[in-house]
Amino acid sequence: MATPPTTITRAELLGTIMREHRDGLVSYAEKMLGDHGLAEDVVQETIIRAWRNIDRLLRMEGSVRGWLFTVTRHLVIDWVRKPHARREVVGATYNDPSFGGDGTEAVRDALVAKCLLRRLSPEHRAVLVHIYLCDRTIQETAGILGVPTGTVKSRQHNALRKLRTALPLDEAA
Repeated sequence: MATPPTTITRAELLGTIMREHRDGLVSYAEKMLGDHGLAEDVVQETIIRAWRNIDRLLRMEGSVRGWLFTVTRHLVIDWVRKPHARREVVGATYNDPSFGGDGTEAVRDALVAKCLLRRLSPEHRAVLVHIYLCDRTIQETAGILGVPTGTVKSRQHNALRKLRTALPLDEAA
């Protein structure tokens, strides 16, 4: 008598994914990124997406491993394309007090940055605050401010240009 096919549960599938594929996914992501910690983060997001799509994976006739590696590759590509990897840097430098000193330079730099930001229009300032201080993407910033992404990019560029020209000469060195 033939035994009926066994059905795998959601938890079993997720456990199998973690046991059988996690190390390979981390290695794959690390080869592309060159950073083990970042690769771990990417694989964690891959596992989260697998959990969110667990019903689809349970019904999948193809390779779950192939799906996982495709998701990991797309996450790596998305990370590399994120604005934080290509952000323009304002000319002022930041001296981290943890490297010595009493922190007065960090306070001075913060005051200079605050004064410079006040010179910008509210629209330009809002873009810089969202992108650099809140660490948001251009798309997220556009959604929050209710303007097109092109407008956010333009405001970011113009604001940074104005800050560079307004930066005191001793700060630009």
